[in-house]
Amino acid sequence: MLPFWADLPLHLNPVIFQIGGLSLRWYSLSYLLALLTIYLLLKNRLSNNRNIPANLNLGNLEIILFSAFLGAIIGGKIGYLIFYDFSNLVHHPLSTLSPFDSQNKFIGFYGLSFHGGLVGALLSSWWTSRKYKIDFYSLLNFATPAFPLGYFWGRLGNFFNRELYGRLTDSPLGMYFSPTEKRAGLLRHPSQLYEALGEGLVLFLILQYCQRFPTCQNKLFPLFLILYGIIRFLIEFFRQPDPQLGFIALGWLTMGQLLCLLMIFIGITVLLFYRKTASKI
Repeated sequence: MLPFWADLPLHLNPVIFQIGGLSLRWYSLSYLLALLTIYLLLKNRLSNNRNIPANLNLGNLEIILFSAFLGAIIGGKIGYLIFYDFSNLVHHPLSTLSPFDSQNKFIGFYGLSFHGGLVGALLSSWWTSRKYKIDFYSLLNFATPAFPLGYFWGRLGNFFNRELYGRLTDSPLGMYFSPTEKRAGLLRHPSQLYEALGEGLVLFLILQYCQRFPTCQNKLFPLFLILYGIIRFLIEFFRQPDPQLGFIALGWLTMGQLLCLLMIFIGITVLLFYRKTASKI
């Protein structure tokens, strides 16, 4: 007999409520919760005067955070099209980037890439921080420990949306993500929950612990890149590859894993560069 949670995704309605043609989805709410969570964590750190970059205050932090949020949405969409749906981008550039369908109905920005969103958030926050003469690397190390807990909500949104689910399994953790697969007895890993736990909550706790030590204060961002890359790389073995891509390297590596390897490489490079620079001071 299967555990009670095997049917859980089938009982979750992705839509919270709908009024006419306007609806609020759990996925959209998860992004708002992510932004609110990060904001409250950073506001608390700012009020406690913990390693605050010069010229940073609550007013410009709010503007930087909001610009990073917009950059993450735009970068996530563009990143998804480049990394996961490039052919569609080339042949239908306007429709793929538009938040409206062919009947001009607003459908929002679906299909977002974490790695593209990260690049978009970095670029937009870098541009905004220049306006206030805030050292960007110091800002990253100040803000990074809050990111994973916001990410936690995003992966829960994927779970409620019954998307980005895992590979087939006979594990007792398996769940049904469609009525068709339930009739066929096909269970899948709830990889969204694995990611919410690993890349979200666990990584958040690790970075919160690390930021207590003075020697880690200027290394939090590269540590995030390395640790996120490792955790996501491992969890990708449980996640179903994107159908339009499948495995793209060595017969078993996914696009997400290749991008995580790049993250790890960049994180190690930044750490080595910081260590070399610090030794000369």
